[in-house]
Amino acid sequence: MNAVEIRNFAPDRETPREPDALSWTEANQTCLVMEFARLQARLENPSNPGEDDREIEETLQRIRESLDQPAAIDQLAASFDLSGFERQILLLAAGIEMDSKLAALCFDAVGGRGFITFSLVLSALEAPHWSALAPRSPLRRFHLIELDPGAGLTNAPLRIDERILHYLAGINRMDARLAPLLRYHEDPLWLADEHAAVVPGLLPSLQKDLSLDPVLHLYGDDRNGQQDVAARLARHMGRHLFVLSAENLASAALGATAGARTANPSESIPAFLDLWAREATLLPAMLLVACGSEPIAAPIRQAIELLPAPLVVASRDPFRIERRTVRQAINKPIPASQKRLWSSALDQAGAAVDGKIDDLADHLAGHFRFSTETIASIGTLAGASTSNRNGETGNGNASLRDQLWMQCRALARPRLENLAQHIEPKATWDDLVLPEPQKELLLRLSAQARHRLTVYEDWGFGDRGRRGLGITALFAGPSGTGKTLAAEVLAGVLGLDLFRIDLSAIVSKYIGESEKNLKQVFDAAEEGGVVLLFDEADALFGKRSEVRDSHDRYANIEVSYLLQRMETFEGLAVLTTNLKSSLDKAFQRRLRFTVDFPFPGPQEREQIWRRMFPSQAPTRNLNLEQLAQLNMTGGNIRNIALNAAFLAAESDSPIGMQHILHATRQEAIKIERPLAESETRGWA
Repeated sequence: MNAVEIRNFAPDRETPREPDALSWTEANQTCLVMEFARLQARLENPSNPGEDDREIEETLQRIRESLDQPAAIDQLAASFDLSGFERQILLLAAGIEMDSKLAALCFDAVGGRGFITFSLVLSALEAPHWSALAPRSPLRRFHLIELDPGAGLTNAPLRIDERILHYLAGINRMDARLAPLLRYHEDPLWLADEHAAVVPGLLPSLQKDLSLDPVLHLYGDDRNGQQDVAARLARHMGRHLFVLSAENLASAALGATAGARTANPSESIPAFLDLWAREATLLPAMLLVACGSEPIAAPIRQAIELLPAPLVVASRDPFRIERRTVRQAINKPIPASQKRLWSSALDQAGAAVDGKIDDLADHLAGHFRFSTETIASIGTLAGASTSNRNGETGNGNASLRDQLWMQCRALARPRLENLAQHIEPKATWDDLVLPEPQKELLLRLSAQARHRLTVYEDWGFGDRGRRGLGITALFAGPSGTGKTLAAEVLAGVLGLDLFRIDLSAIVSKYIGESEKNLKQVFDAAEEGGVVLLFDEADALFGKRSEVRDSHDRYANIEVSYLLQRMETFEGLAVLTTNLKSSLDKAFQRRLRFTVDFPFPGPQEREQIWRRMFPSQAPTRNLNLEQLAQLNMTGGNIRNIALNAAFLAAESDSPIGMQHILHATRQEAIKIERPLAESETRGWA
């Protein structure tokens, strides 16, 4: 927040400048000097302040009339509804810090101590009342005055809070005790179309009557978008937006707001509530509590119920709030909006991409789901990269496109910890040996992934709802027939990351845990840029069983939840199974593609053998036609070729038929499959 610097704080009291010539800062300082002079006169002669008091009041009135906005003390008194007596207490507490003559008078009045007491103000100030220092009086509730305990109410030192002292002097800056917990969020330069459209409808609910304590609850998958919408609302209300994470609100660090650290976060929340209520009034400000996707802890829920309006709560999923609540979903912009944002970001940043910004925007929006802030940031980086190239063209521009794509992939790459394995796609179409019908299906699948934006957005197929817009494919066939390899090929040709979901980490024997793990996988992958590979999907998507006990019921709930998430997931998900018949029929109806991977015939096996040995690997007299008689899948053939290579390396000789025969016998023993004599006849 901006601060006003204090200059020439103590002008000559005898010769004040004309009000018309004063800036607000100077006028505010003059008002304080006049107020301190009036207090000085009252302390010197409590029974008869005299003519000086009337002259001071007339001067103050002229100054107030000349100001565009009230002096700081008048704003403070009006904002917190201070009585005349409470206002005088605040001024006297400020005066002993700012005015040496007033400090000296108070020093003598309290017996040589450098503070004021309630006893002093009761005897010296006009219209005193005991309620001025009640625990919930404005002075104490909003920490305008700090009362030191231990000496009784009347004799305890009264000191003005440092934040309030600075405010009276003209410096309006966030309290230093709250600043580490809060983050200022500026009004965004850009808003997605659908986010900007909700702002006018939400404003009345926040502006209508703050005494009703309304809460605006924004939920959805766009955390940055929620904060942008709140900042735009705050700007329309003449306020600044500050963001407080739920973790900060629940942490013991909040104990510092009360001046001491506490082991129980709930004990410090009341202190935070009062300090924030004061800041919201002084700045003025609006608070957004960012709750994320985790369950809301009791101290957080308690604070949300008590925080002053206007208040915004942001979370991944909606949850119950007892106060009057207005809810609005804020999700990442739809692909059509993302395309417009990408075009604007790249164009304004001056990114040089062969003059085909719209094509690139279409490509990026079709595979990634980013917030407006993220798109703007990437566009700025692209513009800076273009400037650094100093006019390079041709390959330089192509490299910039690649850099943009890699930046998007890096930002979208999900954090799945122990739930998935990241596979770097390296396989190509040439590495995949399949019959033509299966290859054709895979080519159609990759084409749909590339042209989703055109069909769903430009041609309007996505206007009737966002469900079922993702691409879900089932790869079914015996183990080793190339299902995982095909997923790797798809990820590679589309330029996406491949994540193999670890089913042993997903499926849990504890009720509800599998569903929680699945939610984490899909939530993390929703920014796009990835292919999700569910190996052995029948373990997750198996037929729902007859309900015999609570475990069966929850298992069926998990399958139903998974089916729903598969429908709403807008990315590319590949599922593999060795037992297609075991899959739930309801799930099979939701599949866009089903690709059957057959057991390879002799021609396919010969092609597989041909691809198994790199060009730099030494070989001798390999008969691929004979090797193709071995009735095994590509996965087994790969194992045999690799083991044969190690046998040849050990014997310091080229890879020959005898090495392959030995490795084949090892593989047959491993998979418990007897070898027919016809399969290896003539090998050695």
